[in-house]
Amino acid sequence: MTDRPAPARTALAVLATTREVLDRPELTEALLADWELRRLARIRLPGRRDDVLAARLLVRLCVARYTGRTPAESAPAQFCAECERSGHGRPSLPGHPGVGVSLSHADGLAAAAVGPGAVGVDVEPAGRRPGPLRVLRRMLPEAELREAAAQPDPGAAQLRLWVRREALLKAGQDDVRLREWTDRQRAAVAAVAATAPVTVFTLGPTDGAAN
Repeated sequence: MTDRPAPARTALAVLATTREVLDRPELTEALLADWELRRLARIRLPGRRDDVLAARLLVRLCVARYTGRTPAESAPAQFCAECERSGHGRPSLPGHPGVGVSLSHADGLAAAAVGPGAVGVDVEPAGRRPGPLRVLRRMLPEAELREAAAQPDPGAAQLRLWVRREALLKAGQDDVRLREWTDRQRAAVAAVAATAPVTVFTLGPTDGAAN
């Protein structure tokens, strides 16, 4: 992956396994801010810690590609308007008030997205199945759940609905473009909600555009 900027009116999303991220020599814990390191220190499960670390490093790599900066210069900020404290809440990109940024992680996977306007990204293992129907009904329209139930694999259809909804929630609005895809190599389902069109990249021995 090069560090040239993406087109100004195009959002950029990246999906990778946790190991793919952590194996990149330019992405280390030294890039993280003190508050991020404190958050990592509170995570007791090594696998979950790695996932969180990978997501926070991957978003830097995504921003670096978008802006042309280095990963060290591409740290997102987080601020919670409700409690007026930093360190949590919706991520933002300092110095770029019109640019949205988002990250996600789940069981050995990480995803990140950045672009003009609202942006939200979510990723889940393709084999995961969402919670019980009573929980899904709190998050998803009944009509969509009925349609999913009629599919050959209802659980997989429900998972796609869940990932889309999470991406929309992270974007903070529903009137945005929604792109969902399955990465079979990484056994992942992901979705990006964005104001702008989205270009999706994956990481690996040769970085490139996803199909």
